[in-house]
Amino acid sequence: MKIKDEKYYRSFQAVAYLVILLAAAACLFPFLLIIAASLTDNATIIRQGYHLIPPKFSLEGYRMVFKFPDEVLRAYGVTTSATLIGTVCGLFFMTMAGYVLQRKDFKYRNQAAFFIYFTTLFGGGLIPWYIMLTKYFKLMDRFAVLVLPGLMTPFLIILMKNFIRSAVPDEIIESAKIDGANDFTIYWRIVLALSMPGIATVGLFLALHYWNDWFTSSLFINDKALYQLQYYLYNIMNTISFMTNMGAGTGITLAEEIPTESTKMAMALIVTGPIVLLYPFVQRYFVKGLTIGAVKG
Repeated sequence: MKIKDEKYYRSFQAVAYLVILLAAAACLFPFLLIIAASLTDNATIIRQGYHLIPPKFSLEGYRMVFKFPDEVLRAYGVTTSATLIGTVCGLFFMTMAGYVLQRKDFKYRNQAAFFIYFTTLFGGGLIPWYIMLTKYFKLMDRFAVLVLPGLMTPFLIILMKNFIRSAVPDEIIESAKIDGANDFTIYWRIVLALSMPGIATVGLFLALHYWNDWFTSSLFINDKALYQLQYYLYNIMNTISFMTNMGAGTGITLAEEIPTESTKMAMALIVTGPIVLLYPFVQRYFVKGLTIGAVKG
């Protein structure tokens, strides 16, 4: 019986590893294709399509993106600053909100939680939001407009509240109070320490939101010095499309002269690169977060 169980376990392991390997390859294949396409000659992509190994090596896509390196670096700086400031401040405010909302001794926690949840179902709309930020808050062409709207996300507050409730036992908070700790000391030294998996998860969501944001710049930013990276690259792509269409409309073929396809792939790689490098550092917190509450007692 024991031999049969070992054979079954080994077979299950082999199948599980094979499935994971295939899933990893399926996820990795598009990224490798993007890298190869960004290093392939644009005319070759148009004629032969995409390949994992570039038939004709070329850096023309990157040359097009970095044609004005000062502007690209400035856009990188704006996006990086907004991401760092927004993520750190957003985590601070949302962890505090989640901690307060899960406290049973907070008299109005149900009303406050309902008010936050209500905003996930009904919103004021784009026009009132635009008027509020521009007319009343005076945030047009301000760096603050890239940070402030995303600081408090209702879904992430609810997620943080539920995680703190499951990760921080009430007995620890009560014992800390007996030892003389105030609410902020409990939050800073106990709640944050025990909620690192949830904080890492919410932090990654926030960082992705700020890093991939281009819509805010399109609405509130006219100053090119405050363009986010994604909006700057979006403008480059629009310019290339306009030049290509204009050439086609006048009878002049520009498709092979302007590296449209290789530039798209280079832009995709430039945008996703930092997030891909960030993920391994927070992956261990996701694994730990899956086991929270798995062991009782």
